[in-house]
Amino acid sequence: MSETDHHDHDETAEPITDEVHDNSWSANLEKPKYADDAELAVRDALVAVDHTTAGNHVNLVTHGDLGHPEEFLYEAIEREYGFEPEYVEQCGCGGHVTRVQVA
Repeated sequence: MSETDHHDHDETAEPITDEVHDNSWSANLEKPKYADDAELAVRDALVAVDHTTAGNHVNLVTHGDLGHPEEFLYEAIEREYGFEPEYVEQCGCGGHVTRVQVA
């Protein structure tokens, strides 16, 4: 864990979710507002991880225009949480699915 208070993400981004998920789920980061805003995608991805309880995973589905999530997302997740993101697949629409297992 980093020194950053993870709840700060709730204050800085329009939440991708307003509930804590006590199950595995998917966060849709493919909406047009993410197409050219990797920073917003990262912020909302961190909010999604914050809203996932330990023992579950969140699939972060990112916009294809942002490119492979390893280029803009993985480092932030590893730095904030120490979790290793797992690339799942590229969707037929061009987006990418990354799984984060929350410990």
